Amino acid sequence: MERTSLQPSRFTQYIRTYSNQRLEWLAIDSFKDALHSLSAGLPPNEEYIVALLSAGTEQMPELLSAADRMRRREVGEAVHLRAIIEFSNFCRKNCLYCGLRRDNRSLPRYRLTEQQILDAAGEAAVLGFRTVVLQSGEDPYYRPADIARVVEKIKSSCDLAVTLSLGEHSRQTYKIWREAGADRYLLKQETADERLFKYLKPDTSLSKRVQCLCWLKELGYQTGSGNMVGLPGQSLHTLAQDIMLMQELDVDMAGIGPFLPHPATPLKDAAPGGLELTLKTLALTRICLPQAHLPATTALCTLTTDGRRMALSGGANVIMPNLTPPAVRSKYLIYPQKADISEKPAVALAEITALLAEMGRPLASGPGHATKTNRKSFFTDDKSDK
Repeated sequence: MERTSLQPSRFTQYIRTYSNQRLEWLAIDSFKDALHSLSAGLPPNEEYIVALLSAGTEQMPELLSAADRMRRREVGEAVHLRAIIEFSNFCRKNCLYCGLRRDNRSLPRYRLTEQQILDAAGEAAVLGFRTVVLQSGEDPYYRPADIARVVEKIKSSCDLAVTLSLGEHSRQTYKIWREAGADRYLLKQETADERLFKYLKPDTSLSKRVQCLCWLKELGYQTGSGNMVGLPGQSLHTLAQDIMLMQELDVDMAGIGPFLPHPATPLKDAAPGGLELTLKTLALTRICLPQAHLPATTALCTLTTDGRRMALSGGANVIMPNLTPPAVRSKYLIYPQKADISEKPAVALAEITALLAEMGRPLASGPGHATKTNRKSFFTDDKSDK
């Protein structure tokens, strides 16, 4: 006798439909509870952050809108511009994701002279920027005194705030640069997962990274960190821990961008980070760090041409145009196809101004220092270097 396939009864179908709806209701309730709690200023916890990172596409507008309201309330409507000057692509580190890694023999290397750096900073001042970001790989060619001299000359000749992004160094080196007049320092943690960090950055450790960030805060720097979204081996819980670490460190700046694989690295075949998850992470960083400065990162703009608008609508309040000399700009490839490789500063500035006018967001007129006032002066702390 031929056996017929059993069809689910109407009752079974009803139970399944009810169960699926119940799960959807629970997810919606969890999303709303988490968003309400974090937006109200309750201490971030991993469960709430993961619930919001798990939000579906249909919930994205509510999350981004909450972040935008938080941004408007805490740091205002103005957008700050930071001019990036990438002055060396030499690096002693061998990070698995980075195109500047020391084992990348295919990359033509360059170093700017002191005068070239000063000329780029002068161009930034003429264009109306109030901050320059001096960025490089960890290049031991430049001695601490060399960087200090550049900082001093920029501070004396241009009305500019100076941010450094030069990697891990000793406390004494950070102190020399702070005494020279450096205002800020950006050192991304990349991930708060200790094992993943060690895998990605075999020359260092998460504990050393955090120690450097603590030194920077002790010395009175406005301190920035940040992470990559979509790293191989990363989970939503990892991302939640990233945000919680930045909140615990009370950072003044946080760069949130997608992981973009570079073809000359061991992670060349890994999938890139996703747009939605990057925007959710940015939004949650704003909600959990209400007064921090958050840029619309170049990596996000590389992932999508409308990245600046999306980021500025979801919590960001900083844009960082590239003022590296055009002759070497294409050689500073942490990841491929960077959005800012070919943009001309004056043209980029005009495009940014037009975008902000369209969004009803003014350009900030000041240097955009951190809004917090409890910063410790480095003159009061003489801890020994380690």
